[in-house]
Amino acid sequence: MLRKLLTALVLVSMVAVFFALPVLAESLSGKVEVNSWWTAGGEAEGLNALIKIYESKYPDIEFINATVAGGAGANAKAVFKTRMLGGDPPDTFQVHAGHELIDTWVVPGYMQPLTDLYKSEGWTNSMPQGVLDIVSYQGDYWSVPVNIHRSNVLWFNKSIFNKYKITPPRTFSEFFDVSDELKAKGVVPFVMGTKDGWEAGHVFESVLLGKLGANDYNGLWTGEVKWSDPRVTDALETFAKMGSYLNTDHSALTWDEAGQYLLKEKGAMMIMGDWTNGWFMSVGFEDYGWAPPPNNEGIFLALSDSFALPKGCKNQENVLAWLKILGSKEGQYSFNKAKGSIPARTDIDISDYNDYLKSAAKDWQKDAISPSVMHGAAASEGWTTEFKDIISLFVSRPDVSYAQKALVTAAEEYLKK
Repeated sequence: MLRKLLTALVLVSMVAVFFALPVLAESLSGKVEVNSWWTAGGEAEGLNALIKIYESKYPDIEFINATVAGGAGANAKAVFKTRMLGGDPPDTFQVHAGHELIDTWVVPGYMQPLTDLYKSEGWTNSMPQGVLDIVSYQGDYWSVPVNIHRSNVLWFNKSIFNKYKITPPRTFSEFFDVSDELKAKGVVPFVMGTKDGWEAGHVFESVLLGKLGANDYNGLWTGEVKWSDPRVTDALETFAKMGSYLNTDHSALTWDEAGQYLLKEKGAMMIMGDWTNGWFMSVGFEDYGWAPPPNNEGIFLALSDSFALPKGCKNQENVLAWLKILGSKEGQYSFNKAKGSIPARTDIDISDYNDYLKSAAKDWQKDAISPSVMHGAAASEGWTTEFKDIISLFVSRPDVSYAQKALVTAAEEYLKK
C-alpha cells in the first residue's frame, strides 16, 4: 500500500514538473508571417541568413516571407499600414526604430510591449543605452533592433579616383572642385537614383548635416532650430548645385540601379547608406572606397531596422520566437555580416567582418550621433513624408525659396502635434 502511494506521488510530481516546464522551441508549429522590404542585394542575403537560423530551430513552423520591394520601405509600409488599420495585422513587420515606430504605431495603441522579452533575453545589458532609448516609450520597449545603419556615407569608385589622383572631398568646396574635374574628363561626378521618391531626401539630410552640424541638425526636428535659418537656405542652394553634376537618368533609376554607374566606372561618387556595402558585396564589387560626405566628418547619421509585435497578430508565440532570433548573438552576427550593417548588440565579435563594417563600428563608438529623418529616427512618419515630397520636387524644380517655405510650414504643423 505504501509502495503504491509513493509511486502515485512520484507520478503526480513528474506530471507537475512536466507542465511547469517551458515549451520546447522545437514543439512550436503553425505559421509566422514576416513583412519586410529586404529584397535588394545584401538585404535579401541578410534576411535569408535569419530565416535559415529560424527554420533550423523551429522546423515545424512555416515561414511566410512577405517581402515587398521598394527602397526605404515605401511600398511595404503602405501594405502593412492598410492591414493594420483594417484589423488584419501581419504577424510582425519591419519598422525603423524611433519616431516611425513610436508615433505611428505605439502611441495610437496598435502594438504590444516587449519589455519582458528584453529582460528574459538580457538585451538591456547587451544593447547600448542609446539603442534602448530609441525603442522605448513610457518605460517599455516596443521593438527588437537587428542592426545599426549609417545613412551618411560617400561611396566612390577607387579606380577613377586613382586614375585622376583625386582624394575624397572633405568640404563642399572640394566636392565641387572634384566634380568639375571629373565632368571635364567625361565621368559623371555624382550619381543618384530618385525613382522611389525617398533617395533625394536621403542625400539632402547629409547636406543639412554638413551645413548645420550634429546639434543644430538635431534641433531642426525638435524645434530648437528654425527651418527659416539661413543655413537651411545654404543647404538648399548647395543641393541644387550638386544636382547639376547628376546623371540625367536619375528619375528612372532606383538607388542600386544608379550604383551601377560606379560598378561600370561611368560614375564616380554617390551618397547612400551603408546597405550599399552589403549590395557591393552581393554583386562581387570590390573597387570601392568610402568617406564621410562633405563636412560630415565625426558625425554618424544613424538608423535601425527593427521588428515589433502587433496586437491581434495570429501567431504570437511564433513571432516571439522570431524576435528572439533577431536579438540573439547568432542572429545579429549572421544578419549584419551579409546586410552591410553593424550589430545593435555590443558583445559580438566582428573581427571577420569587412573593412568598412569595422570602420563603422569604431565610428559608432566615437562619433556624434544624429538620427536619420528619411529612415524614421528623427521625425514622425507624416513629417518624414512631407520632407520627402518637398525635396523630391526640389530635384526636378530647384526653387530654393518655395522649398524652404514648404519646410517651414511642415515643421510648424508637426511640431504642434
